[in-house]
Amino acid sequence: MSNVYYQEKFEDRHNGPSSAQVDDMLRFLGVNSLDELIEQTIPAPIRRKPLNLPKAWSEVAYLDKIAQIAEKNKVFKSYIGQGYYNVVVPGVIQRNVLENPGWYTQYTPYQAEIAQGRLQALLNFQTVVSDLTGLEIANASLLDEATAAAEGMFMLYSARKNKDANVFLVSPTVFPQTLDVLQTRAVPFGVEIRIAEITASNLSDDVFAAFVQYPAADGTIADYKDFTEAAHAQGITTCVAADLLSLTLLTPPGEWGADVVVGNSQRFGVPMGFGGPHAAFFATKEAYKRNIPGRIIGVTSDSNGEYALRMALQTREQHIRRDKASSNICTAQALLAIMASFYAVYHGPEGLKNIASRIHDLTKLADRAIQALGYEQSNASYFDTLRFKVGDQIGALKAEALDNELNFYYNEDTVGISIDETTTFEDIQTIVKVFAKIKGISQNDLDLAGLTPELQSVIPDVLVRTSPYLTHPIFNSYHSESEMLRYIKSLEAKDLSLCHSMIPLGSCTMKLNATTEMVPVTWARFGGLHPFAPADQTSGYMQLINELNDWLCEITGFAKMSFQPNSGAQGEYAGLMVIRAYHESRGEAHRNICLIPASAHGTNPASASMAGLKVVVVKCDDRGNIDVEDLRAKATEHAADLNALMVTYPSTHGVFEEPIIEICRIIHENGGQVYMDGANMNAQVGLTSPGFIGADVCHLNLHKTFCIPHGGGGPGMGPIGVAAHLVPFLPNHQVVSVSGEQGISAVSAAPFGSASILVISHAYIAMMGGDGLTEATKIAILNANYIKARLEEHYPILYAGANGRCAHEMIVDCRTFKSVGIEVADIAKRLMDYGFHAPTVSFPVAGTLMIEPTESESKPELDRFCDALIAIRQEIAAVESGEVDQKENVLKNAPHTAAMVTADDWGRSYSRQTAAYPLPYLKANKFWPSVGRVNDSQGDRTLICSCPSIEEYAEA
Repeated sequence: MSNVYYQEKFEDRHNGPSSAQVDDMLRFLGVNSLDELIEQTIPAPIRRKPLNLPKAWSEVAYLDKIAQIAEKNKVFKSYIGQGYYNVVVPGVIQRNVLENPGWYTQYTPYQAEIAQGRLQALLNFQTVVSDLTGLEIANASLLDEATAAAEGMFMLYSARKNKDANVFLVSPTVFPQTLDVLQTRAVPFGVEIRIAEITASNLSDDVFAAFVQYPAADGTIADYKDFTEAAHAQGITTCVAADLLSLTLLTPPGEWGADVVVGNSQRFGVPMGFGGPHAAFFATKEAYKRNIPGRIIGVTSDSNGEYALRMALQTREQHIRRDKASSNICTAQALLAIMASFYAVYHGPEGLKNIASRIHDLTKLADRAIQALGYEQSNASYFDTLRFKVGDQIGALKAEALDNELNFYYNEDTVGISIDETTTFEDIQTIVKVFAKIKGISQNDLDLAGLTPELQSVIPDVLVRTSPYLTHPIFNSYHSESEMLRYIKSLEAKDLSLCHSMIPLGSCTMKLNATTEMVPVTWARFGGLHPFAPADQTSGYMQLINELNDWLCEITGFAKMSFQPNSGAQGEYAGLMVIRAYHESRGEAHRNICLIPASAHGTNPASASMAGLKVVVVKCDDRGNIDVEDLRAKATEHAADLNALMVTYPSTHGVFEEPIIEICRIIHENGGQVYMDGANMNAQVGLTSPGFIGADVCHLNLHKTFCIPHGGGGPGMGPIGVAAHLVPFLPNHQVVSVSGEQGISAVSAAPFGSASILVISHAYIAMMGGDGLTEATKIAILNANYIKARLEEHYPILYAGANGRCAHEMIVDCRTFKSVGIEVADIAKRLMDYGFHAPTVSFPVAGTLMIEPTESESKPELDRFCDALIAIRQEIAAVESGEVDQKENVLKNAPHTAAMVTADDWGRSYSRQTAAYPLPYLKANKFWPSVGRVNDSQGDRTLICSCPSIEEYAEA
């Protein structure tokens, strides 16, 4: 047959094992086909019919198709502002970070020894935020500005001195999307959002905190120093949403007493992307360091006494604290925070101030020129935003602006104009000509050539920044492109990513992020759109979102998706709030009991708590499965108040539990709804589905199952799919309507969450097609069972299904090794010497490793990983036999750095060869951890979360 009909299939590139490798693994498992393995793994009653999706596209065809879709987006010059601005992404950062799998395929830095590069970049981010806001401590990013503000509200509410106070006083000039999310988050806790002028006279006894925007949404700048002092005198705290770039010119809120400062770092070189992803920031006082939500990067030392970094104070996280956690978020926007930090490093303090000053000068220029035409400008003081009163001419002005491909912000009879980094003098001329035409002034009558900014400042003297910032050498050393490139690469070299080896994390699904899926993300027609752009400019995005909606509904068996939640935990929260609204619509607002199995992911109880629900834990049996009789008893007991069951499927233990349909039926019979956690959807696609099983709502981790990269700990997307009866309650948005009148208020800042990265999942589904997606699920299950079969002769495997099969992941029990002093952490650190990231450690069972290989890894890579774990088991056996000392051995000293192995003084009871090259493959491909074992307890005792000088570090 001629090859003229042959077309390369993307599926063959995405799935790791070749057909011959698949046959070898099947023979090893003792089955004749993939279908036979699936029959042994997935209960027959939940098997669904084949997916009805469009035929798979080739990579070339997809890029051509998505380019046509992108052409439907109109990228006008945006002066809308409201927290989103055009930026210049430095090419050295775009090429070497955003487009570099060495940065975007990394996992969350839980294994610090092989994550020092991104930890340093995130520490740099914290330093930028802390310095510019004037506060002592900052975290390593949150999801977006609106949810960061909500986290600030919740933290201050929890820490309030007057426990009877329940009012959050909010300025009327905050961003509308922020107010929307605040109102959503306030409901479950009975917090009253009171919109009122920020004056001392409004500080009543029932107020626990106040919230202001600085500069305000309308562009004005106000001095809140006296207000903050008055609030503190009454035991009331203050939260400020600030523009990070403006703080190079304005007095930082920390200097006038703010307790919390939140905002968005998008202006630091991250495209608008129709709303995201962008790294929000959260800064606060030292007193709140154990309450601050999100991740904190801290400075500590390694086993050699050298400088090292780690994620600090992890005991605050929901995986440990569960429903008592300070927040439910288990992700961040690490990749975007890293980009923002590199932007600050590249430009330095002077460069940032120059950019801000240029924006401010062009704003003053526009102000003077348009006022000269006879328009009234409302803002006496401002940074980058002007408001012009145009009265009944607003319609004509809008039409003329659109004719010139300009987007302004319109509010009744005023026009807002926000200037940004990309604005030029010629852009100001175009804006002025638009305003002039409405006045009947022709272009020939305008004299713009001699316009220059007024010298006098419009920033009040009391609000002009005088304090230094970004004085650390990191921000003053890498301003040429060659120096910046080398700095980026020096950090990248310290991190293990999917570029080096498989990352076998259970529950986290670290699968291929194909280049073709990533390419369109950086196109201007996706990156350059403001989330509030007029609808007729966004038809390309709408086509992409609608197609993805239809495809995911087919995959999940649901009626509709909401793409607003921009993380898995946000999806959980959104789903529970939708269920809450559904019960309320039926006159059953009292339903507040949430049943959660003991095996559940830690975000489940944390999300339930945030949604105002009372968690009742359901027992699991000795095999790790939900105890159906305990579930039935508790559902019956709480039938009058049952809100929902939160269930993960396959289970967190990596098993397709046989009675899942019965479990859903029990909940429905007792008046509740079934929320399915989609963390393990990679084992369902094409073979079963949440809707078919009987769930009412499920969130999807697009950064797991649907190929959006983890980015070193974020971005993520957690859209929710719902059954038909819940569709009316999907999240809406105050600025852009995306749901019906019954829809809950917004859960994220942007109408479609982190919209620009939806193209990745769209590409994945389009290029795989229904058959390809189903095959990928089968291969994921095959790969997991192959690892299980190879390891179970050496390690106990905790749980399995009725036929002895696991789903897409399995749990390796390491608890028996404690008897000879070997902890699961020792195995995790020793794996680094073999060139691997550890599997998930001590979750969901303490002292275990949870392994998930995904479908993207080939048999040779699976074998290499198994060989490493088997070799480590032999090293443990040497300790068990007494051949090796329990305290002085290769596991306890792991990982071994190049500096340790090449030191003049070795002094170990084992050879350098054993330490560094325990298996032959390492001779050809060795990844060296950059630091020895990190001292966790020291980092928590002496918390340093910004870049210290050598002197400061030594002193600490």
